[in-house]
Amino acid sequence: MEHKWQLDIGAVVVGSKRVRFKVWAPQAKNVAVELVGQERRTVAMQPSSQGYFEASVEGIGQGARYHYLLDGKPGRPDPASRSQPEGVHAPSAVVDSESFRWTDGAWCGIPLKDFIMYELHVGTFTREGTFEAIIPQLPYLKDTVGITAIELLPVAQCPGGRNWGYDGVYPFAPQSTYGGPEGLKRLVDACHGMGIAVIMDVVYNHLGPEGNYLGEFGPYFTDKYRTPWGSAINYDGPDSDAVRHYVVSNAVYWVTEYHIDALRLDAIHGIFDFSALHILKELASSVQQQAAALTRQVYVIAESDLNDTRIIESPASGGYGLDGQWSDDFHHALRVVLTGESRGYYEDFHGLHDLGKAIRDGFVYSGQYSAHRRRRHGNSSQQVSPGQLVVFSQNHDQIGNRAVGDRLSTQLPYEALKVARALVLLSPNIPLLFMGEEYGETAPFQYFIDHSDPDLIEAVRQGRRREFAHFGWNPEDIPDPQDPVTFTRSRLNRERLDDRQTALLRWTKELIRLRQGEPALGAGDGKVRRPQVWTFEAEHVLVVHRSAEERSASLLVLGFNKSPVTVKLSEPQGKWRLRLNASSKEFGGAGQDSMPTDLVVSPQGTSVSIPTYGAAVFLAS
Repeated sequence: MEHKWQLDIGAVVVGSKRVRFKVWAPQAKNVAVELVGQERRTVAMQPSSQGYFEASVEGIGQGARYHYLLDGKPGRPDPASRSQPEGVHAPSAVVDSESFRWTDGAWCGIPLKDFIMYELHVGTFTREGTFEAIIPQLPYLKDTVGITAIELLPVAQCPGGRNWGYDGVYPFAPQSTYGGPEGLKRLVDACHGMGIAVIMDVVYNHLGPEGNYLGEFGPYFTDKYRTPWGSAINYDGPDSDAVRHYVVSNAVYWVTEYHIDALRLDAIHGIFDFSALHILKELASSVQQQAAALTRQVYVIAESDLNDTRIIESPASGGYGLDGQWSDDFHHALRVVLTGESRGYYEDFHGLHDLGKAIRDGFVYSGQYSAHRRRRHGNSSQQVSPGQLVVFSQNHDQIGNRAVGDRLSTQLPYEALKVARALVLLSPNIPLLFMGEEYGETAPFQYFIDHSDPDLIEAVRQGRRREFAHFGWNPEDIPDPQDPVTFTRSRLNRERLDDRQTALLRWTKELIRLRQGEPALGAGDGKVRRPQVWTFEAEHVLVVHRSAEERSASLLVLGFNKSPVTVKLSEPQGKWRLRLNASSKEFGGAGQDSMPTDLVVSPQGTSVSIPTYGAAVFLAS
């Protein structure tokens, strides 16, 4: 039986020609809904409990434009608007949630352990920059790359047409310039038809500065806490119940009306809540209950720099019960090994030892002193499943929040990219690739905006310069976020791959195929054991042993060495056969390699010669 959850705020279509409006405005004495365009009229709304106002309007339906009048002041869009066809300052549009004809009735989702995530920005992934333009690329993502889940950078309505998405001000309204509600539903429906899950990046720690009228409706924000984006969202102060309802409803709305398979919560360290029921716990529980009612697998995944496993531990053990979280430590440790960077938060990470700990344990910082933070940081992640941590060598932040948005493909030797790719895709965690990374895209991904307020534009420019000062980057190198060229420069060039990019794409595909085919190389859980890791600091080599209950075992030899080296292995003992070799010609290598086809590791030790940036996968023979 279909579960009939319905959003109870905003505009809800009731029958063929009636719309029910409901808005929270506890500080207003009089509230009216004003219909604009051909339907122009004003209807007074009646106060109900706890600061809500309601009205039912006959004779209108899908597409009707409206805004709210608070005590006779200028009209404002609906805080729970489902659609903003003309932007963040214009009237909202009624959307009939039942009008779209879904074809994914048999779709139940896929297990989190099977996610191969692909993070993409809708505006720069294709030339058209729309939801529907992604659909023809789905066969490429599924068959040529091996992706099982796409993660959309935030698509809530933002100012203008160029934005990363983190300046969204209408959390329920898919960006109009991307194709709005209809376009997003078509994309999700097509993804499910291809067997691809869809992850929605949602922002519950702040709203953008332009077009943000929520404060005029009620105390959505508080100055009790400080965030990098200004006032915090009011999750635990007076009148916070309605704010919490707004955010939890948004999460359930994406899962229900848009069939979204997972939510990625942006920067939860900017969410402050000291109430007895933390908002993250309430949100996760509400999503999980709705997923059960819909008989679908749906997940809530946090981005967090807290290194706190309480986020993903079960409520029974005092946790918030989220399904997963990003592991920045893995990225930072890997980047330091690859590039030697030591400014900003990279100063906390030192060599292969830290990278080995990230692979073996999860968090690198698990309670010890952090020089960057000048305090102790984190707790141990050894007790949680490795399959609850998402890892990556790049993402939108770690590229775009560099001075010129440069990718690893423009900083590292070609062979080094293959080593990093093998480590991410064969980790015991959930792997994530950033769009274009699969073939070594060289176009930058830079920070871009499309604001209309000159003062705000200049404030963003200066803020970017200040933010990068502690990394030692030259302020003059930072591209102008408002310049349209900054946006167009960030588009992918997927249609013009050279031979090396094509070979790197093959390497990516083969690694994913191997991960999916070998039980020991999947996400760590009760059946897939934690890896053993050996670090050869002097030689810059990592050796990772992975095994599973199904008598499946693998040995990963990963060289971060800038010249050929030899290491002596005395464990794990046994016979191993070469399965994948980054130096092979099919993967863009020289084809002249000293990696043995058969490897016998004995107690006396076995010498293995490793070429520059060598990467090989051995399976137990």
